[in-house]
Amino acid sequence: MANVAVAGLSILTLLILFVGLIWTFQERIAFQPQGPPYPDESGLRRVDYSAADGQPLFAYLVGDPQTAAGLLLAFHGNADLAVWQAGWASEIAHRTGLMVMLAEYRGYMGLPGRPSYAASQLDAEAAWQFATDSLGVAPDRMAFFGHSLGTAVATELAAKHSPAALLLQSPFTSARDMAGIMVGRRPTEITWRLVSRLHFDTGAQVARLDVPVSVAHGALDRLIPPDMGKAVFAAAKQKGEWLLVPNASHNDVIERGGTLYWDWITRALQPLSLLHR
Repeated sequence: MANVAVAGLSILTLLILFVGLIWTFQERIAFQPQGPPYPDESGLRRVDYSAADGQPLFAYLVGDPQTAAGLLLAFHGNADLAVWQAGWASEIAHRTGLMVMLAEYRGYMGLPGRPSYAASQLDAEAAWQFATDSLGVAPDRMAFFGHSLGTAVATELAAKHSPAALLLQSPFTSARDMAGIMVGRRPTEITWRLVSRLHFDTGAQVARLDVPVSVAHGALDRLIPPDMGKAVFAAAKQKGEWLLVPNASHNDVIERGGTLYWDWITRALQPLSLLHR
């Protein structure tokens, strides 16, 4: 009987330890900032601002704020950097005539602070506040874009501040569904509530948004399966356009998509009448 009790206590201890490890490290898995040396940012217009908790932040502005018809606020993925999106942003500014704001997260590109689910909400809100207050962009002249993890950040911001359009590239349905892919089995709702600090649920949120949602995904994406992107698009209350890029994986949708991709993103921004003529 004593052996059974000892075995039971050992199992309980291991379970508590396992849950504790998940609780501690889950956000370090979700957010993976690159360390130094950092890419050269010379030639880019950098603007600095702060989040509500005092965290210093910055973003890059691409395009002419004096002539731009609106703004695309963009959020990158978990192991990415805003500076790496500069070429993409320049192409969008050229094709659509809008300004692009590439927001950076805390803990990335030398910024202090630790990225987390709660911090991502503060950082996204701060970027939106800077765009509206300091740049003078009207909320209805703004669209949101996200890639990978950034799709969840952009969607949560859209739930607070309705944009003219929401563009999601390689999105996942929810953090819970992604956990199922990583461990081979999706956690139960009770287990997820107990151990998770990541509450991203893009599929549920787009179903409530009165915003056109456009989704692009690589057909060969092994990190976030294309079925997730398709499910997000299917769940959207207002559907923009779905684009499945053949032969593209997670990080080469733009290159593999080519003209198809640029046509998709240009049409997705039509609610702002941003087509450059």
